Amino acid sequence: MTEIRTPRLILRRWHDDDIAPMADINADPQVMRWIGDGSVRDLDHTAAAIERWEEEWDDEGFGLFAVELLASGELAGFAGLSVPDFLPEVLPAVEISWRLGWQFWGQGYASEAAHATLEFALQDRGLDRVISIDRAGNDASQNVARKLGMVPERETTHPAYGFPLSVHTIDLTEFAG
Repeated sequence: MTEIRTPRLILRRWHDDDIAPMADINADPQVMRWIGDGSVRDLDHTAAAIERWEEEWDDEGFGLFAVELLASGELAGFAGLSVPDFLPEVLPAVEISWRLGWQFWGQGYASEAAHATLEFALQDRGLDRVISIDRAGNDASQNVARKLGMVPERETTHPAYGFPLSVHTIDLTEFAG
């Protein structure tokens, strides 16, 4: 079982008892504002999503980690790697992404989890390039990408929803983990 420890976090595979707290995060309009079409997700959708994320671990050898606070054991959200099939123009590619509950924002957790994910991508999975895809205007997420050393690659449009997207990239062979 893959697990990464940072000074404040544990990045790990998903447990059944993660479904309800992740569903609470997915049900928050403030969190979901920048995700997909902006709609909230319920418990059943979250359970199905976690099942897909776990299948990606089996299929690709990477996936989205559950992000747990080391001090309290609380589920803060997720961070990890996936194949961005929804945006064929960037393929082949591996995307880094993160989603945390609003109460965990502004404390550096997203950057800490994402940095550990990049180290995992390079050192454990041998990837040489990772992208991030953010909805234009999501300044907080784009700030995390910049903190990771990612640079703008292109602007594009979401194929299903029509809103602008920003794609950032990092060459992991130059990443100073």
